[in-house]
Parts: sequence; C-alpha cells; structure tokens
Amino acid sequence: MSHRPISLLPDVLISQIAAGEVVDRPASVVKELLENALDAGASEITIRIDGGGIQRICIQDNGKGIPKDELELAVTRHATSKIQSLSELESVMSLGFRGEALASIASVSQFALSSYPKGQECAYSISNQSGRWLVEPSSASPGTTVDVQSLYFSTPARRKFLKTEQTEFFQCLDVVKRMALANPLVTWLVYRDGKLQSRFQESSWSARVFSILETMANGASKPIDVQTADMQLHGAVGLPDAARGKGDMQFFYVNGRFVKDKLIGHAVRSAYEDVLHGDKFPAFVLFLNLPANEVDVNVHPAKTEVRFRNARAVHQWVRQSIQACLAPSRAVAPLSDSSASVEVGAPSVTPSVSGNGNVWRASSASSPVVQVQAKSAALPFLREELADYIQAYRPIESAPRPTAITPRPLVQESWPSQAADHAELSEYLGQAIAQVHGIYILALRPDGMVVVDMHAAHERVLYEQFKNALDNQQTISSQELLVPLLVQIDPRLASEVDNGQHLWEKLGFRLSLISTQEIAVRAVPTMLAGQDLSALLQQWLEDLHQYGVAHVLERQRNEWLAGLACHTAVRANRKLTVTEMNALLRSMERTERSDQCNHGRPTWRHFSLSEMDKWFLRGQ
Repeated sequence: MSHRPISLLPDVLISQIAAGEVVDRPASVVKELLENALDAGASEITIRIDGGGIQRICIQDNGKGIPKDELELAVTRHATSKIQSLSELESVMSLGFRGEALASIASVSQFALSSYPKGQECAYSISNQSGRWLVEPSSASPGTTVDVQSLYFSTPARRKFLKTEQTEFFQCLDVVKRMALANPLVTWLVYRDGKLQSRFQESSWSARVFSILETMANGASKPIDVQTADMQLHGAVGLPDAARGKGDMQFFYVNGRFVKDKLIGHAVRSAYEDVLHGDKFPAFVLFLNLPANEVDVNVHPAKTEVRFRNARAVHQWVRQSIQACLAPSRAVAPLSDSSASVEVGAPSVTPSVSGNGNVWRASSASSPVVQVQAKSAALPFLREELADYIQAYRPIESAPRPTAITPRPLVQESWPSQAADHAELSEYLGQAIAQVHGIYILALRPDGMVVVDMHAAHERVLYEQFKNALDNQQTISSQELLVPLLVQIDPRLASEVDNGQHLWEKLGFRLSLISTQEIAVRAVPTMLAGQDLSALLQQWLEDLHQYGVAHVLERQRNEWLAGLACHTAVRANRKLTVTEMNALLRSMERTERSDQCNHGRPTWRHFSLSEMDKWFLRGQ
C-alpha cells in the first residue's frame, strides 16, 4: 500500500463510519428513534415500516418536540440536549446520550425530520436534499416525526448483509416489544406496509406483559419485587415448567435500558439451574434499578452492554433474589396449619395466597431468615435413612444471602392469582385415594383432581431436606490426603487461593499456593473424595474471580445430593398406604421447589372439573 499523508476524514465519511457501529440494520434505526421519542416524554408512538424498514421507517411521537432553531444541531454529530459534562455522562438516566444517532442515520438514508414543539407558531421540517440541510415550514402534528427512506442507498454494499424483508420487519417489531414492555403507560401502534400489525394500548404492567409474552400468562409466571438500600429488582419470572427451547422470551433492563449482559445472564441462568429441565430457557422480564453512578452505560456504541461498579455484589444479589422467588411451591400448605418451623439463614420467603397470587417479597434486614416447615412429618419409611445421612456429615454454613432488603409496593398492581382460587381448600394437593400403576398418586380436591409422580415428588422432598441439613451447619467433613495433590492453575487466578482461605476451610478444603501456577491440595470434602479435582478447582477459582462466589462447588454438591435423593426416594411399583401417600402430599406442600424434581421435570398436575367437563363435552 502506497504511503498517504495523515489527513482529517470528511464529516460525511465520519458519520457513515459511525453508522456502521450504530445502524447495522433497520431495527437499529427503530431502536435509536424510539429511544429519542421516549426521552422526549411521548405517551403515544406510531411506527410505520415499509419493505422491512429498507424502503421506509417513519416514527411519529407526541413528545415535547424540537424548536426550529435547534433542528440543524439535532442532526449534527455529537450534538445533544441530554448531557453537557462528564459528571452528567457518569450519571445519565436518559436512553440516548451520544448525539450520533440522527447524524448517522441521515448519512445512509434519505432523511427528513418534522417537529412541532408546544408554543411554536407552526411545525418545521429539516431534510437532507441535494447534499445540504433544508429547513422549511411543514404540516406536522404536535411532537416529532422522523421519516427515513431508502436506507443504505448511499452505502449499497451494506444492503447485501441484510436478511429478507420479513426477517428485518420482525427484528424491528422485537425492538418495539422490548420498548413497550418497559413503558406500559405509552400507547404503541405498528404498521407494516400500510396495515396495522400490532397495537399495545396504555395499560397496567402485567397486562402489557401478557399481551406481548403469552407464554407468561395463565399462571405460568410469578412477580418479583425486592430491594436493598441501593438496588431494586422487579418484574416477572417464568415458572420452570413453562420454559422454552430457545431464549427469545428473556428481557433484562438496567435503569430502564434493555441490555444483553453476560454477568446478568449468568446470574439468572444459575438461579434456575436447580429447577430447570435439560437445555430449556426460562422466560423472564426483569428490571434492575440502581444508582446511575454504580453502572457505566457508555461501554458499547449501541448501548446494549453495561458495566457495574460492584459486579460481584450485583451478580450474587440478582441470583439469590430470583432463587428465593422461585423457591415457594405452587402446592401451598394449608393456611390453618400450625406446624413447627425452623430458621435457615436466608431472606424470609412466604407464598401469599391473596388476590395477587404467589408473590415473593423479601424480608426486612431485621429478620433475614427463611421459614421452612419442619420435616418431622417425613414419610415413615424414610426417617431412618434420613437420620443416618444427616448424622454422617457435620453442618456447613450457608452462603451469604441478600441483606438490607425491605418490602416495597409491587409494580405488578393486578397480577393474576395463581393460588387465590384454592386458598380456602383444606389441602392444596387434596386427599389421596389411589395409587395408579405403581407410579402415580391420585388425589381429589373439591375443584378437581391432582396426579403426582410419587418418585419425582419424593426425590425433591428428600433433596431439599438433604440441602437444608448441610446448609444449617458450620463446616463440611473433609478427608486428609496422604500425598498432596498438585493442581495447575491459571496465574491470573492465583490471588483467589489466598483471598478465599476462610471459604476453603469451611467447605472442607485445605490447600496452599506453591507458585502463581500451582496449588497443593492437602484435604478435600468427603463428598468429593476420589474425584478428579483439577478441572473442578480451576472452574471454582474462575467462578470466584468473575462472580465472587464458587457456584461450581455448589453445583457439584447439589448434583451429589440429587443423586443420593434419587437413589433413596421411593421407587416405582412400591405399594404405599393411603396414610403414606397423604404424608407425601403434605410434605410436598411444605417443601420448596416441590413443583419440579431434582432434574427439572414436573412432579404434579392439577386437572379442574371444568377441564374434565371439556374432555367429555359436558354442557355442550
């Protein structure tokens, strides 16, 4: 390549380069323009998309508008009304702030913007005609209308990378849905090639969720609303048995901004891993709010990634909050039950059988305990096996849990009930009447019947009992190694060995750092004796380094306990008395996560009388 002198790039080329980062497809244009409309305070937004957005994208809002004398600045690079200083950038709460969107879009399209702010004598428009900006009066409605036509006409090579018109349209529609979920008080209208495609009327938040995400309706999700002194998490999490084969129903927002964050993604996945079957993807809509100076939104041109000041704390709190929300079973114990309870270090989790359904609320900081019903009513044929197991291990201290959490009013003001219809039933899972094919328990309720997979249900009951037995103790039993095990590690993880010594000892490990690349393991937890620990320790250190908590050991422990529960649980074709069957039903009602077995499969199903009437066409 011949030598060229260093020179400044032309403004048009600079804008086109920026467009390559910000405007990579029609959906990116829709996103940037919708963010501007929301920042302008719009309560109604109309989106018109022709030819998949390649022919035309027109966004009309009823926001505050742009004054005539600011129109040319609005389409100039790095011109914005949203920030004026570094301190404002570090605490920005608006969706847009870079001042590049309009200039970038205009550089690769035929662009026109009309605006009619309150108090101005009429509307004015600005368009890029004949290579220059032209400002003139127009007949636009109050607010702002941005009309983008012939996208990428000036950069035709980029069009080759676009998909079909249908694919591009639905990408645009997905952007609208993400925005609509976070803004239920805004009315959204979407037109495709002149025909109304979707309309999301101003509504409650729960109604908006169900209108967009049908998979979370009909009792398939639970609301969550928890907070600490400086963080709040609210939204809805899909139940494990409503999980899907792909992750297209996952929406996470940070301070109102939709993000795809690896740290948050890991936190949510790990919260579900004990109740999810196979490679399923849970559905959720979650909003994390925290002080603006605790999160950096200026790390990605498209503003889809963020960086947290205290990433480990955010990860741990989000994970534990979702775990606690998912813990209460839909098999709610009778309200009149006065069984004894034991305290375990964790936030107080109680299912609320009210008009709002099963809503998880965190306890106040003054009582960070979970009320778990005592297992004294365990099945008669289990007591001896359970006692033998619990006596074989010394207690392990539970992992840190969210603290300083106080209740707040739910955003989901009208969340449909999951349990209200059954609140007055004497037993939610009913009374056992028969054992079917040696596998299922059939129980009757006044409103229908319940079918329980007895092995899967018993497996979950045992599994939770085993976990509670370990989580309620101080240290785990360990086994000394005659010859220390030498394990090679990544040098960047060496500091985690010394930093986590107190944790290693509580978990039954005794190890020391020989060099920045090697550790000596002198004792291991009894449950891991005889296993290959090299990969496990490497992954454990990686977890500590990234997230501040060793999920890999908890996962390993839970897999071991799950296997023990599976082998201990009542097997198929074992005859149970009615008393034993009812004892299992009552234990399920008092056991967290009893809706799924240890492998994430459902443990019971309810069939209402109305469903059975439909089977046989009664009343039709």
